[in-house]
Amino acid sequence: MGLTSKLQVQNKRKVGKVVHFGNFFFHIFISFIFAVLYMASYLAIDYGKKRSGIAVSDPLKIIATGLCTVDTAALMDFLKRYIQQEAVELFVVGMPTQWDDSDTHATPLVRAFILDLQRNFPDIPVKTVDEWGTSRDALRTLVQSGVPKMKRRNKALLDEVSATIILQEYMSR
Repeated sequence: MGLTSKLQVQNKRKVGKVVHFGNFFFHIFISFIFAVLYMASYLAIDYGKKRSGIAVSDPLKIIATGLCTVDTAALMDFLKRYIQQEAVELFVVGMPTQWDDSDTHATPLVRAFILDLQRNFPDIPVKTVDEWGTSRDALRTLVQSGVPKMKRRNKALLDEVSATIILQEYMSR
């Protein structure tokens, strides 16, 4: 075997090792992607008498994103369908209170909903966040985001943004 043939064989071995090393990183990367995709997220609910805003976290629990607004009468069915398709690790429910931490007229409704949530999803814990001022903050967010006045009157959008604020507040603790 000549010198040229030996160099070609050595180069092939090096390339083979580099490719093998590259495959190692590729498998690590793919494993990370699958882990992130299958990680459970948090789901926040701004519960209301007529409609409820829903927000979800990213799998790494860094960013809260508004998902939708659901008629409260259909909320439990929506959650059952959603949980069949997506992994949810935790429910975060906005608890309505006054500025002095006393109950509002809506507090008993939310407490009853939380009991229903725990009964329907016993494996998913429920945490509460004081939602005092979230509607005001949601409206301010919409104004600062440049949402036109007519769209800001849409209370469903306001509920969705409120749920997003509730979830972001919980995750920033």
